[in-house]
Amino acid sequence: MIFAPLLVVLLAALLSAGLILLLKPLLQRYALARPNARSSHRVPTPQGGGIAIIAAALLTVVVLAGPTGIVLGGIELPVLALAVSALAVVGAVDDIRPLPASLRLVIQAGAVAAVVLAAEGRLLPDVPLGLERAFAILAGLWFVNLVNFMDGLDWMTLAEFAPPLAFLFALGLAGRYAPEPTLVAGALLGGLLGFAPFNRPVARLFMGDVGSLPVGLIVAWLLFRLAGEGGSAAALILPLYPIADATLTLLRRLRRGEAVWQAHRSHFYQVATVNGFSVPGVVGSVFAVQAVLAGLAGVTLLWPSPPVTLACLVLAAGLVGWLLRRFATPRAVSN
Repeated sequence: MIFAPLLVVLLAALLSAGLILLLKPLLQRYALARPNARSSHRVPTPQGGGIAIIAAALLTVVVLAGPTGIVLGGIELPVLALAVSALAVVGAVDDIRPLPASLRLVIQAGAVAAVVLAAEGRLLPDVPLGLERAFAILAGLWFVNLVNFMDGLDWMTLAEFAPPLAFLFALGLAGRYAPEPTLVAGALLGGLLGFAPFNRPVARLFMGDVGSLPVGLIVAWLLFRLAGEGGSAAALILPLYPIADATLTLLRRLRRGEAVWQAHRSHFYQVATVNGFSVPGVVGSVFAVQAVLAGLAGVTLLWPSPPVTLACLVLAAGLVGWLLRRFATPRAVSN
């Protein structure tokens, strides 16, 4: 039944766009994002579009699970849905009235732990299971937060994750990825595409924490499943730009003795706009790099040999390093 998988992205996109149109008046009234130290916008703009993205993705999975041959009888997808919903609620509250960082971190850790413990597959078969799961929880918690940190520019989350999600969805349609994560990847891709017209520069709507936190958890689970199916190198390459930008920025701030939990504008993609790059130029560059990374990830799966994998990892690291250096370098102003 090939038609059902091909409907996943379209249905999720339509649901996402429709929900945004319905919710936008409420978001305009109750969830207005005012410029702060971290913001790239200059005028108050409604946030909370992530409600539509996540709701559309979850509804699409439920509606199309049957036609795509997926039985929702196990615990993995229900646990993922509950954890995603919990992060969405926390994000929605935080968007309206900021919560203490410690409380947010505890809830995020609980959601990540639930998903990791319910997930199928092994990341490090030669390592004791408890140690592997602990590592996966810490990595997942960082990933959820870095996705939130990187959602600071119009279309940035779409540029970072549309190529990996499209790759994972296509991988599943080709029979190289399990049906459950394939369906989830397609549904989340559609949800992001439905949100895209409202977030294009200059954005009329932001995703908010209600969207970025759950998106981070879903993508982390998708990558965990990919690594568990033998695609560890691909799972590292696919999100390499946001991982590198967020992690290097955190390390630089720690070295300078800054309070890393406070809002800031020192990510490479944010510095790029100060250095003369336009918003479309930044997100376009990130999208292009992420698309190339998806291609390199595919090579590691098609030719799974150590030399090929090492070469792809080196190329991926070099490409991301080049983009970060480009963003950090002020552009020459022509007369």
